[in-house]
Amino acid sequence: MSGIELVLTVLGAMVLLSVGVMVTVVLVIRAAVRRIRRQRAASGAALRARARVTLGPQRSVLALRVRLDDAMRSGRAAVEIAAAGGGPSGELPRLFRHLGDEASVLDLQLRLMQSETDTRALAEEVSSATLRVEQVEALVRRLRQTVSSGIVRTSDDALSAIRVQMDREVAALHAGITELQRLNRRDGSAPTGRPATASAVPDEENRS
Repeated sequence: MSGIELVLTVLGAMVLLSVGVMVTVVLVIRAAVRRIRRQRAASGAALRARARVTLGPQRSVLALRVRLDDAMRSGRAAVEIAAAGGGPSGELPRLFRHLGDEASVLDLQLRLMQSETDTRALAEEVSSATLRVEQVEALVRRLRQTVSSGIVRTSDDALSAIRVQMDREVAALHAGITELQRLNRRDGSAPTGRPATASAVPDEENRS
């Protein structure tokens, strides 16, 4: 094996190794994301089940936790769609992460409230926590509206561009058909010299 062949073999092995490492990293990340989503889904399902079967003042607390979880899931879905290229992203991921941090603090407060035994104190805390959950829900609705309006605007621009291209193609096709019809009419109306020559030969024969 020559020196050049050895170098090419080593380079090929390095490229294959790099590709293998990249594929492995991608697969590990995808598996981790799926695991996190399954854990979130299981956690949300368990929370909803507890909210349905719990009685007493703690049921209101669990209901607030369910509302908070629903809001964050909704916002997370919108941000993921925007990040995947389905709409504007900008600062939305960073803002949603900040909102998620605040929602986590609020959820911790709600979990602490579940152990409250003073009914009057719990009622006051539920009232205050309800306002904060509503604020989170309002922010998530605004975030989703931003993503939705960006998707609609992007779709409208794309549809407008397609419409312009289609109009251009239709106009070109119509112009081609018109030109073809004009050429066909001109070819059909043009006189041919062969009949005239044929008629001239008998005249000469008659004169002779």
